[in-house]
Amino acid sequence: MISVIIGILVSLVVTMVGTPLLIKLIHKHNYGQYIRQDGPRSHLVKRGTPTMGGIVIVIAIVLGWCSASLFRYCSTGVVPSWSPVLVLFAMVSMGLLGFIDDFAKVRKKQSEGLTVRGKFIGQIIFATIFAVLALMVPSKNGIPTAQAGMSFIEAPFISFEFAGKFISTVLFVIWVNFLMAAWTNAVNLSDGLDGLCSGMSMIAFTGFGVIAFWEAYHVVGSGHEGFSYAVSDPMDLAIIALCTAAACLGFLWYNCNPATIFMGDTGSLALGGLFAALSIVTHTEFLALIIGGLFVIEALSDVIQVGCFKLTHKRVFKMAPIHHHFELCGWTEGKVVVRFWMVELILVIVGVVIFYADWLARSGLM
Repeated sequence: MISVIIGILVSLVVTMVGTPLLIKLIHKHNYGQYIRQDGPRSHLVKRGTPTMGGIVIVIAIVLGWCSASLFRYCSTGVVPSWSPVLVLFAMVSMGLLGFIDDFAKVRKKQSEGLTVRGKFIGQIIFATIFAVLALMVPSKNGIPTAQAGMSFIEAPFISFEFAGKFISTVLFVIWVNFLMAAWTNAVNLSDGLDGLCSGMSMIAFTGFGVIAFWEAYHVVGSGHEGFSYAVSDPMDLAIIALCTAAACLGFLWYNCNPATIFMGDTGSLALGGLFAALSIVTHTEFLALIIGGLFVIEALSDVIQVGCFKLTHKRVFKMAPIHHHFELCGWTEGKVVVRFWMVELILVIVGVVIFYADWLARSGLM
């Protein structure tokens, strides 16, 4: 428990101290955000606001986990395994793609950065590496980092292993690529208002932290009563999730309206990749649809808007993603952000309650 607290505090301090230093550095090099011309007119005043704040978030999460792991090793002799390293790899690699995208934008002085094709290829490469290693790399407790299948909670309800080892690996790689692409884009689309994405992420990753923490105390071989989870190194996963929530909280201090820095694609792609990776290694890919429900709604609103316009030449929303729709309905930016946080909090609570109810049912306690 002390290691968790250390990780949270380190991540929070790094973002609180590091973000203003990054703001000064970006101001010095004039690396400001370029605003999309087809967005709400009220957003044009944000042009020039420092971006790439996700750099601090990523560094804070890594340092937070490293600090917690160092304390665990010095106090109990527990050596970190490869499972959390793979999860952090997913975050850092997707964040790297976002950084390249952000840097291209500020160098070109426009709102378009890395090409869609370039970003897509990069995501495929990194997601495939993560997927293959997650199936191959052994963990301390002998439990695979990932399962070749699709899970709601714990055991896959659709297992790919029926097709043999090679085909099941291919199917799992495709599944992981889909999840990485879906979650990185969903989180990226949510990064459109001051404090919206960072606040939603803080809430969502707190939910994941609670779930991983519960799995850690009921992991196979722990000796606790009730149902046991065959999850690889869940305590490390809980630390990473809670460090992420703390990093987002610290960043939110500077990102709330009016924002003095944006996380940019560096942050949103990193957080999306981390969310996808955590859902895979905690075996909760479909439960994650509830925990990150508002990210899903944001992405679906964009898909619906584009799809309906191509088919009927009519718009369902005044503007997509849906947070812009409510802005154009007359809600202030602050009201949209706070109400979206409230919706995300409700969804996280529902997700955690479902997870706990599932444990009670599997334990024969209800």
